[in-house]
Amino acid sequence: MDLNVLLSNRLAGYLGQDAHGHPTFRYADSWRQTPGAYPLSLALPLTENSAPAATLSAVLWGLLPDNEALLQRWASRFQVSSRNPVALLSHVGEDCAGAVQFVRRERLAAVLAGEDDRQEALSLHEVAQRLQRIRVDQIAARQPDDVGQFSLAGAQPKIALMQRDDGGWAIPAGRIPTTHILKPPSGDYDGFVENEVFCLRLASQLGMSAASTEMICMEDAQAIAVTRFDRVRTAQGWQRVHQEDFCQALGVMPHIKYQNQGGPGPADLARVLWEHSSKPRADVERLLQALQFNYLIGGTDAHAKNYSLLIGAQGNVRLAPLYDISSALPYAHLQQRKIKMAMKIGSHYRWWDVRLADWEATADGMTLDPQKALSGLFDMATQLPGIARALLAELQAEGMRHPVLERLVDGISASCQRCLRQFEQSAT
Repeated sequence: MDLNVLLSNRLAGYLGQDAHGHPTFRYADSWRQTPGAYPLSLALPLTENSAPAATLSAVLWGLLPDNEALLQRWASRFQVSSRNPVALLSHVGEDCAGAVQFVRRERLAAVLAGEDDRQEALSLHEVAQRLQRIRVDQIAARQPDDVGQFSLAGAQPKIALMQRDDGGWAIPAGRIPTTHILKPPSGDYDGFVENEVFCLRLASQLGMSAASTEMICMEDAQAIAVTRFDRVRTAQGWQRVHQEDFCQALGVMPHIKYQNQGGPGPADLARVLWEHSSKPRADVERLLQALQFNYLIGGTDAHAKNYSLLIGAQGNVRLAPLYDISSALPYAHLQQRKIKMAMKIGSHYRWWDVRLADWEATADGMTLDPQKALSGLFDMATQLPGIARALLAELQAEGMRHPVLERLVDGISASCQRCLRQFEQSAT
């Protein structure tokens, strides 16, 4: 089984399998010679003639859902193995994270020529039905007779759609990309939609780069609508922008995304940025700021797959906007003294145990100035409660009044006060 790999609507390489079923990949010579060519992954340099199977597997699995039940359902629908990423991508790989498309040989000419470019409009009722269904059955995100195909990484239920100029929704096909990700509420956490919208807007109001989100309601369905930062509108229409998460960039399988399971930590992510970013110091400092923000808001799921890189022409690499941020603080059943961070801060995973010395050690491990890191943490802890309270009033005025928001703001204020007390104690 051979798949053509497209980047920015151009043939960039070939994906296949060896005699043992291991994935293989090689870049097309024409892509290597293209001005502004960029790699499929930082773990798969353009200069390499072949990719190690383990590294390539990590890159491919990073494009697929982190949900075994969904993979099994896909395997049954498409009559392939759920453990074969090449086979799965042959059915769902024409719209993935970033600029990559995996296209079967018989479809290549039609896709490149735009012959399959189309949009299948969905009524609000149809979108609402899909959002309701995927809460209990993720495979319902796509129907057997849908045009186009997509794959979204991660464990949460979600669907990828294109928002039309009239504000309606559609399923695109061919070269036309999806533009938004819609995520329904989590069954485990009341107010999850409001929580994530609040946290991402809070990051933006603090001056951090974060994905644009809003809460949408259609009939009885509610969802977070996330504008994809790996899509851009041009005079020629919507275009894909390449990206990958840090697990992919490091060749780490997605099931070990948490540091305490052997996954990457802050120093590993910083090393990637120091080696590859077009503005390394600025991006490493942004990464540290993101870690501190997640700490202060109780964002415990900020693992390596929830940080990404934007990869542009001629090796231009930058830290991507923040996404998938939510807080554990509003939920009383998640005991604050026991919750753990996705990445270790200094010597600790437990959120409650993190001290100023741990931030100094983390900054040092990221090759940053520890004292400057503490100064940034102090400033953020000082500013955050007031900004959060103002944002709460703003969202309530917009009609978002879930009680989780009051608990969230109170939790953030208490977290910041606890952090500031550490500064007071260190000064005495």
